[in-house]
Amino acid sequence: MGHILVHMGQAVIGSIDVIAKDNRRPILAVKETLSASHHVVAHHHTRGQLLCPMSGLAMASTGHGNWAVPCRRALWIPPGVQHEIRFEGVQELQNLYFAKALTIGMPKRCQVFSISSFMRSLMREAVSLPVRYDLDRRSIAIMELLGFELAKLRELPLSLPLPQDRSLLKMCVAFSMTPNASEGIDDWANALHMTRRTFTRLFRRETGLSFVSWRQQACILASLPMLVAGAPVTQIAADLGYENLAAFSGLFKRVLGIPPREYAQTLELTREVSVREEIPN
Repeated sequence: MGHILVHMGQAVIGSIDVIAKDNRRPILAVKETLSASHHVVAHHHTRGQLLCPMSGLAMASTGHGNWAVPCRRALWIPPGVQHEIRFEGVQELQNLYFAKALTIGMPKRCQVFSISSFMRSLMREAVSLPVRYDLDRRSIAIMELLGFELAKLRELPLSLPLPQDRSLLKMCVAFSMTPNASEGIDDWANALHMTRRTFTRLFRRETGLSFVSWRQQACILASLPMLVAGAPVTQIAADLGYENLAAFSGLFKRVLGIPPREYAQTLELTREVSVREEIPN
């Protein structure tokens, strides 16, 4: 089912899946204004969705794992995938909905992507159009370019896949709630009464990642809501079990391309821009 849409600047209220039945528009662009701490209950769409928070953070979950979507990055949600989303500090959300024919070759599970400046410009132009945009040459060209750029998006390691094995799943869920970078392979192997070798094989088979990579991603995902809430970076590193700030900052930069302090400054800038845009001239 599609959730109810309320748009600023795009006069439409209704279910996106009703609008999506119009095959003349294989790509739909939607801009939403959300309150902080907004929660979208579990649902799915008939089209593939590219969700991009312009500020704050989006956190999505499915039966296969969890994903964190920092501002100005995007989450790919395949057609038909049941997902739940929570937002923190989000003011504006941009969404693209792609007809199934355009999603061939895209991941079958959710995935976080970086967004190029060109793609961001295209999205900004697309969401400025009415949802049921006129089928003129310019509008069609913008949407066609978005279709081309979709296949060029670069993947970011901001997912936390969950195993099917019940004992391992229980440990993974508990760890994701309170991740600690000091926990090691031997700790988990002993807790599950396995040899180190058996555990590492099981973990990779169940999650597709090594234990160390999964642990790092769990820590990064946990740090993002803390940064959105304005927590000091040194406190975040300590809470996540890092012995020093440099180790946490280095990991964060490898994943997101900027140090956590710079990312926090970016969050503050996007908050200021959102406030200015809300103030009428």
